[in-house]
Amino acid sequence: MKRLSVVLCLCGVATAASLHFQESAFVAGADGTPPGWSVWSARPETAPRVFVDPLHYRTRAGSLAISGNSNGAEHGGWQRCVTAVEAGTWYRFVAYYRAEAVPSESWQVVARLDWRTSSNGRAGQPDYVYRASREGDWTKVWLDTQAPEKAASVVLQLYLSNAPNATVWWDDISLDQIADPGPRKVTIASINLRPNQTLSAAESVRQFLETVEATVRGKTDVILLPEGITVVGTGKTYAEVAETIPGPTTARLGELARKRSSYVAAGIYEREGTAIYNTAVLIDRAGNVEGKYRKVYLPREEVEAGLTPGSDYPVFRTDFGTVGLMICYDVFFADPARALATKGAEVILMPIWGGDETLAKARAIENKVFLVASGYDHPTYIMDPDGEMLSVARNRGAAAIATVDLNKRYLDQWLGDMHGRRMKELRLDVKAPLPGLVNGEASRACCGH
Repeated sequence: MKRLSVVLCLCGVATAASLHFQESAFVAGADGTPPGWSVWSARPETAPRVFVDPLHYRTRAGSLAISGNSNGAEHGGWQRCVTAVEAGTWYRFVAYYRAEAVPSESWQVVARLDWRTSSNGRAGQPDYVYRASREGDWTKVWLDTQAPEKAASVVLQLYLSNAPNATVWWDDISLDQIADPGPRKVTIASINLRPNQTLSAAESVRQFLETVEATVRGKTDVILLPEGITVVGTGKTYAEVAETIPGPTTARLGELARKRSSYVAAGIYEREGTAIYNTAVLIDRAGNVEGKYRKVYLPREEVEAGLTPGSDYPVFRTDFGTVGLMICYDVFFADPARALATKGAEVILMPIWGGDETLAKARAIENKVFLVASGYDHPTYIMDPDGEMLSVARNRGAAAIATVDLNKRYLDQWLGDMHGRRMKELRLDVKAPLPGLVNGEASRACCGH
């Protein structure tokens, strides 16, 4: 077996040519490995079985195969060093894999870019290739990323982890220099307003629209209003203000969106048949309903008032990026924001009545997303993926406004890109017990039993 030290010594000084690396149709050399490729594991006793397989391939005969080798501690696989890397330059990595008997592909099948300096030290932190899509029997994984400071080469790493009965085949592997995507600037506005004694949904909505006109000037890409804009200040019940979507309120929000050429998001109450939902709507720049999200986590007060919970976390592809919606009590639970981030949300818009500010900050940090809140008893702000407040509207009748860059990378000095790492390292296969169950049986500690 070739060790990691062999891989590193193959990494030389980068040349000036624009990098294009592509390889398939793998053929084993005299030592069983294709030219330029090596095998790695942390310890000999955790080494997988690796081989070139001429029978399983995607386009041309010959793929890089890794077997768990009936070893639960197995971790490792193939590596190849690619030179001609330039620090600060953007690259696109693409590879395809086919997996058999892998219990949890999200973390057990790993492609990684390990950047190296001209002296073969580590440059920055490795990038985990987390974007994936199924293409028949094969899964495409890819990542656009920027070579860190002092990078002169990169080790392409294709691994299988802790899957004793599994086999994974890798094929059609490429790394290409791409144009710097540049900044992707998005201007966001979030409104702080709490109408009082309006007596009607129409009047409360009118006050929100009036406040937008007074506080949000210039080009804006998305405007966020709070939760329940049709009930706040009216003195009415959820049932009394509930309406269809599309309906009268989305029509008025659509007028605002068209006038401002901006997306608009707000919380209203939706009626569908016998059900009433606490819903957040997203209106596009043309005034159409782009989509809606029905609040999944309802506090008991809303359940007792007759609301029905939602059952999905949709995301919406806008012309500036991917947006997700959360509502109020959702912030007390980790899974709504995590699901939205997993689906590609870059910005989470959160209409909110009141909620835990620390948990809201955690949702932004743990998922590395922008979090925008518009609230009554919760602050109105725009927060970046590091949990830093970019803008806060502290007074009623004010707007928090900030221009953010969705292409900016938020890197931890020691851990690297935690957005990508969490996507690959999150262990959803480790099942937690059902809440309230102890050793598989319902807890009997209640009521003296």
